[in-house]
Amino acid sequence: MVFEGFDEFDVSTTQTTIHGVRGGAGPAVLLLHGIPETHLMWHRVAPALAEHYTVVATDLRGYGASGKPPSAPDHGPYRMRAIAAEQVEVMAALGFERFAVVGHDRGARCAYRMALDHPAVVSHLAVLDVVPTGEVYARADAEFSRGFWVWSFLAAPEPVPERMIAAAPEVLVDHMLDAWSQVPGAFPEPVRAAYVAAFRDPGTVHAICEEYRAAATLDVADDEADRGRRPIRCPTLVLWSAGGAVGRWYRPLEVWRAWAPDVRGGPIQAGHFLPEEAPEETLHHLLDLLA
Repeated sequence: MVFEGFDEFDVSTTQTTIHGVRGGAGPAVLLLHGIPETHLMWHRVAPALAEHYTVVATDLRGYGASGKPPSAPDHGPYRMRAIAAEQVEVMAALGFERFAVVGHDRGARCAYRMALDHPAVVSHLAVLDVVPTGEVYARADAEFSRGFWVWSFLAAPEPVPERMIAAAPEVLVDHMLDAWSQVPGAFPEPVRAAYVAAFRDPGTVHAICEEYRAAATLDVADDEADRGRRPIRCPTLVLWSAGGAVGRWYRPLEVWRAWAPDVRGGPIQAGHFLPEEAPEETLHHLLDLLA
C-alpha cells in the first residue's frame, strides 16, 4: 500500500539500510511501528498528519524492507539503544536534527529510549499501548506469562522460535493481529498480507527474535540504569487500549509519570493497534500534543 503523496526512501546507516516513506511539510514527526507490522501500520494516520507536518515512517532495523545486520552473542545490535540511535541517524540524513517521535508497541520502546538517550533531538514523544520494558519485567506475573507468552517465545534460545515460525508464519501473525485487536476490519487484506509476507523471510524473523532477546536482557538493564535518575524531558503523550492488557495490568499514566514529568493521555476505545483501529481519535491526540 502506497501512502498517497509520500516518497519512498532507503537511507544507508552506519550498520545497515533503513526503508521508509516521507511526505508533507513543516516540523518533522517520525512514526515507528510495532510487531507484527511495518511502516504500513500508519496508512490511516500519516496522510492526515502530513497536512500539518513533515511525516517520516520507517521500518525498524530487522523489520519489513529495512536491513537485517548480523547480531552478536549478547544480542547488542538489536537492543533498543542501538535501534534508537540508528533512527536518529536516519532523520539527520533526511535533514532533521530535531523532531517529534510517535511509537506504537516495539516502536514506542524505540521512541522512549530515543527520548532518554537523545534529549536534544526529540521535541515531543508519544507512546502507544506500552509501559517501559523495565517496568514490564519488574512487574511480570503469572497473568503476564499467560497473556504475553509471545515475549518469552520470541526471546527463547536460537533457533527454536525461528524454526517454529518458519513452519507457519501466518499463524503467529494472524494470532497477534486478531487476538490483540478489537475492531473488525482493521487490517485490509493487502496490509495483512504484507505483514505475513515479512514473516516469511528468515532474516526478518531472526532479527525480531534477537530484538526480544535483547529486550529481556540489555533493554531491561538500560531501563534500570535510568529509572529515577534520567527523566524524559519533552512533552509526552501516553495512549492505551481501553480494554487491553496495558490498561488492565497497569495504571499507565502513573507508571509513565515516574519516567516523564510532563505526561498527558488516556485510553482509547480500540484494541492494541490504535492507529489502525481508531485512526481519527489517535490523530486527534497527536495533533493536540504537537500543537
